[in-house]
Amino acid sequence: MSDKHRLRKQRAGTVINLTSRQQEKVLIKALVRVCEALEEQFPKIRLVHRTQWFLRDVVETLQHQFPGMDFHYSHQQSSMRPDGGILNMVRSDGAELPIRITEKKNQGTNRLRVNEGKAVQAKGNAIERLGKNVIGFRTAFLSESIFPFVCFGDGCDFADGSSILDRVVTIAMFGRLNKEYLHNQCENRFPRGSFYFREPEWTEQEMFEICVSIAEKSVYYYYSKYGRDSFIHR
Repeated sequence: MSDKHRLRKQRAGTVINLTSRQQEKVLIKALVRVCEALEEQFPKIRLVHRTQWFLRDVVETLQHQFPGMDFHYSHQQSSMRPDGGILNMVRSDGAELPIRITEKKNQGTNRLRVNEGKAVQAKGNAIERLGKNVIGFRTAFLSESIFPFVCFGDGCDFADGSSILDRVVTIAMFGRLNKEYLHNQCENRFPRGSFYFREPEWTEQEMFEICVSIAEKSVYYYYSKYGRDSFIHR
């Protein structure tokens, strides 16, 4: 890893290039393992990792999928940048289909601040920012029957009984926390996504197991929708 904490891994057509903050290093290791596991399980698959999803690309796709609807964005460079990026499987025609979108949030420094004699800070800032991205990603998936979004949250703000947990539950369309929701529910009206939140820090192994489960099932979903042959690269 370089001085700027950038991770770059190239193997079998997979590229990961992530900017890491201290709290994200464990997540990055888990995501590299996810790619390795997928390449072993699906040897003919081609994976591409993106650090952002431009709003212009989302809007262009939505206009094609829903020609009677009005869609808008303001700035050419505006994008959604999830902490763990977006892992796509590539169809033979070049189309990229997301199989795993990952966020990582750590929130809760008040215990440390109290120990240092400092005033407590307001809770919930990271969650408010999370909500904006989730709206964007859900909209981008309106034509699909899955929502391969997962967020890991840890820190004292997410301790049992914290009111901040209900903010997360609201973003999760009132689904249960710490439960995988990949496939949309109730005739496609509830694309919930998966939200894993608790006080103890999530381990690399835990995040790997959850992310690889979502990604594997997403691959099979696209195989079912488009046919396995649509993803063979000759």
